Amino acid sequence: MFPIEIETHARLLIEEVRDRHLRIVTAESCTGGLVAGAICAISGASDIFDRGFVTYTNRAKEEMLGVPGDMLADFGAVSEPVARMMAEGALANSRAHIAVAITGVAGPGGGSPMKPVGTVHLATARSTAGIRHRHELYEFDTRWDVQMAAVATALLMLREAI
Repeated sequence: MFPIEIETHARLLIEEVRDRHLRIVTAESCTGGLVAGAICAISGASDIFDRGFVTYTNRAKEEMLGVPGDMLADFGAVSEPVARMMAEGALANSRAHIAVAITGVAGPGGGSPMKPVGTVHLATARSTAGIRHRHELYEFDTRWDVQMAAVATALLMLREAI
């Protein structure tokens, strides 16, 4: 189902997280649970994966992750502050040590001049460290390609957060 690059990153992530006795949580919007799916597609995921939040709507981001409604109104769902808050909220609402959050515009519609299709904000948070943010503009023709690029980036960011 997933490209070999993503399977490889997920496999390495599981090994590295297991060696450190840590757990992972995901908070996803534009990828709709694909990061969680990539991790859980690998045998041994149950050793390190706590849970995943798919918060596609603003309301879900508020209710499940505690993202303030005024933040969503001020910055929009596809923004650095929201990605950071999603990562923090995922940690706060799980038993994990490391979180990754993704929010973006996968396309092919939904883009704007300020946030074109392919705009993705990712954040990792660790209970013993701070939050790291990354802004990407993936220039692909299909929704799947944007999502797969975001999943690959998220897995790499999780590995860096270890």
